[in-house]
Amino acid sequence: MRLFFVRHGDAFAGFHGPIGGPTGCRGLTDLGRSQAHALKDLLATGRVDVDELVTSEIPRAIETAEIIAPAIGHANVPRDCALCEVHTGEADGVDWVDYPTRFGSFDMIDEPDRPFAPGGDSWNSFHERVDDTMHRLASDHPAQTVMAVCHAGVIAASLRVRLGVPNGEHIARLVPTHTGLTEWEFDELTRQWTLRAYNDARHLE
Repeated sequence: MRLFFVRHGDAFAGFHGPIGGPTGCRGLTDLGRSQAHALKDLLATGRVDVDELVTSEIPRAIETAEIIAPAIGHANVPRDCALCEVHTGEADGVDWVDYPTRFGSFDMIDEPDRPFAPGGDSWNSFHERVDDTMHRLASDHPAQTVMAVCHAGVIAASLRVRLGVPNGEHIARLVPTHTGLTEWEFDELTRQWTLRAYNDARHLE
């Protein structure tokens, strides 16, 4: 099977203002919608024949998926919580400036088993979720092409998990472009994943 991860378009969520989980996210900016429409135009050329389109449950990903869906013939886009960015738990919607007071200050990489907030992911549980999700999608869609609209963290985690990329302050950052395409291929016989493309964003040129 082929699995395309698509990062959502530019969004209001970031490291300022409300923490952008399913509640705190305010969707795409005008730039983000423009990026999603550029991807839609590319997909309308038939570059990729998509059997299943799915999105995370966070508004910025949902909005991106709804924009591109008509180009690949999908009227309804199912939502999968497993494709969400790091689950923020009780911190969802809390302003970033208030986060340290309510939940303490910490580095997820230095404390990989500590949840972001109660009910949220830890660094390790997030990577386990991404690993499980990739295998589940491969199992559910053999010999098909799946396009999953998700988040930078999910895409970066897929690379760390599949390629064994270590963590640490001297390791290069993985930051996919908004609406960039990352393609994985799963071989049902060997049970191996192959990275076919990372962060293809030529449609934004």
